[in-house]
Amino acid sequence: MGRIVSIANQKGGVGKTTTAINLSASLALGGREILVVDSDPQCNTTSGFGFEKNSSGKNIYSIFTGDATPEEVIFKTDIENLYIIPSSVDLLAVELELVNIKDRERVLARALSPLRERFEYIIIDCPPSLGLLTLNALVASDSVLIPVQCEYYALEGLGLLMNTINLVKRSFNPSLKIEGILLTMYDTRTVLSRQVAEEVKSFFREEVYETVIPRNVTLSEAPSHGKPVILYDARSRGAQSYLQLAKEILNENSAGQGA
Repeated sequence: MGRIVSIANQKGGVGKTTTAINLSASLALGGREILVVDSDPQCNTTSGFGFEKNSSGKNIYSIFTGDATPEEVIFKTDIENLYIIPSSVDLLAVELELVNIKDRERVLARALSPLRERFEYIIIDCPPSLGLLTLNALVASDSVLIPVQCEYYALEGLGLLMNTINLVKRSFNPSLKIEGILLTMYDTRTVLSRQVAEEVKSFFREEVYETVIPRNVTLSEAPSHGKPVILYDARSRGAQSYLQLAKEILNENSAGQGA
């Protein structure tokens, strides 16, 4: 049975989409069937895999409106074993369009549930907000991966996100858990990065991944070429870090299943 993981943080610019793209690509390299779902109207994960942002074809918006089944909006990427459900700017209208729909917070859960048989991991890139799209993702998910950048105000807003996660657990998805806290944009040259990392680790303790994602120019360049960093420059520090993160997640989940 496949595992659904949302990547969420209502604070923008923390490496959420970068993580969705490169973690899913790294997991797929291990020979596992992986699906990445772009539920952000900004469509950056979609374009990061070389797909058109404003395509008039079927996409995740078609799932929310009931105009397509999940199988109709799954597309293969350039990486073996890796597939994507692309996004659309039309998602901006979803909250209004679903306002009178019964169980509107479970639309994505109903759509993705049958896909667990096909994919080992389903990675959802959430928008930088705590609205209906993020709620749908959290209700559909087994766990939440939270990227936190190593800069000022790193913990700002995380209390609100944790409150939202706890609310979802109480009201919709009692089995939802924290997959892990990922430190991103770590700069080894600065005292600030080390201080932020220590602060996050003291707050979240064992929930923080050992793998840290460095501030790396290659990670910033790859999306403009429509490629995950492992296709753009597999030897870069950014690519190697996400490969290490994938190994850490697989090891942790394997250990959990064996316990």
